[in-house]
Amino acid sequence: MSAYKLRAGQQFPDIKVQSEDGRQVSLVPTSDPSSPSGSDRWTAVIFYRGQHCPICTNFLNEAETMVGRFQGIGVDLVAVSADSPQQLQKNRDDDLNVSFPIFTGLTVPQMEQLGLYISEPMSSSETDHMFNEPALMVVNSSNQIQLFDIANGPFLRPNLEQLIRGLSYARENKYPVRGTHGHGA
Repeated sequence: MSAYKLRAGQQFPDIKVQSEDGRQVSLVPTSDPSSPSGSDRWTAVIFYRGQHCPICTNFLNEAETMVGRFQGIGVDLVAVSADSPQQLQKNRDDDLNVSFPIFTGLTVPQMEQLGLYISEPMSSSETDHMFNEPALMVVNSSNQIQLFDIANGPFLRPNLEQLIRGLSYARENKYPVRGTHGHGA
């Protein structure tokens, strides 16, 4: 992992990834100046390890059961991994069942830019590429990182129920970005 440390309140970088229809797109629509992102919408980005991780698939499927609740509070869900489009399709064919956008092709330099933990596969039967460990970042309508949770292994994940309640509170009460002391954000 690079020594880069993500800061609360900083602008989310314009990370280009591949959509399921093969287009290069911005991971967070608000970081794309040509995208009408929907004025006050926030984006919750789920960084998952990839098709080889059953815990990730379960977490994404759990998030799917809450899509309507996230949308109801003005938060869109997206997910991304370093997987290839073929690996994502295999995951969908096997047991991944989500309606929100899932992107592929996250690169090691992008993972480093985001301050994610990066792992090498334990064997070729796990996967064929380096991959990020789980993280979740919420980007507000000003394209600032409002909240983030970065794990160094597959066993730590945020509680989605608690996250929805917290985001609802934050949006209703114009809760500021926290943890910015000494960073000028």
